[in-house]
Amino acid sequence: MYEEIARNKRRTVVLVIVNLLLLVAVGYVLAYVFANGNGIVGIVIAVVVAAVMSFASYRYGDRMVLASTRAREVTPQDEPRLHNVVEGIAIAAGVPKPRVYVVPEQAPNAFATGRDPEHSSIAVTRGLLDAMNRVELEGVIAHEMSHVVDRDILLGTIVATLVGAIVLVAEFMLRWFWWGGFGGRRGNDQSGGPAAAIIAIAGIALLLLAPLVGQIIKFAVSRRREYLADAQGAMLTRYPPGLASALKKIAVAPHGMRSANNATAHLWLDQPSRIEGDRMSFMEKLFSTHPPIQDRIRILEEM
Repeated sequence: MYEEIARNKRRTVVLVIVNLLLLVAVGYVLAYVFANGNGIVGIVIAVVVAAVMSFASYRYGDRMVLASTRAREVTPQDEPRLHNVVEGIAIAAGVPKPRVYVVPEQAPNAFATGRDPEHSSIAVTRGLLDAMNRVELEGVIAHEMSHVVDRDILLGTIVATLVGAIVLVAEFMLRWFWWGGFGGRRGNDQSGGPAAAIIAIAGIALLLLAPLVGQIIKFAVSRRREYLADAQGAMLTRYPPGLASALKKIAVAPHGMRSANNATAHLWLDQPSRIEGDRMSFMEKLFSTHPPIQDRIRILEEM
């Protein structure tokens, strides 16, 4: 188990590095178009954008996520069972008790957010509280607590921020090319010859592929972490069937999430856009932020 945790962390570091390199490559293309091929300018722009967005997400990302889901903080008097479960799992995990929120949604789901265990929050939907018995609720909370312990939420936020920066720059550049920016530059600089044309074509290809590659990187990080959090959560409760039973109920829930969006989808316990049905097409598996729920249930039942 611990060897697998270390392996997943190494893979995640590699994915973050790939994200940064992709952002630098997009910045270089930006410099070629606007700064006469001065790559340093593009790299500086890319690094500044990534740094500003990463700092903002680190300090205020959890507040923005909670606000976007309309989550409301609840007291032990409001939700005694939920607070009791969260406190018990936090003690088992050896971390401070996170702040507890309830999301006014009927779809059963949950997520954790925060920059570290000392500044963390766990939110569950009203539908999840209504649908789960205590053992199932413990399984869900243990899964989310595993994300807190491993600092998955901070890592996921950083990766999502870098992907967002790549998509933002790439979309701007594509719009600029579309409205004649590339043609205008080509008319003002005829000295590049075939080499300049090759670089420009490569740049266009990079700008087209960067958002797709960035999203795949983001989803890959999320999917690996979900499998790991399932396993660690089962270790915290010492009862894998609890989370497996909760996932079975979630798999057949007839409600979709109203407050979820592409920016926060990877934070939830399960793909928030899915409702009844457990079969996924190849393309859906490729772009889903979560692994197929039936695969997760099968692995838990085999533990």
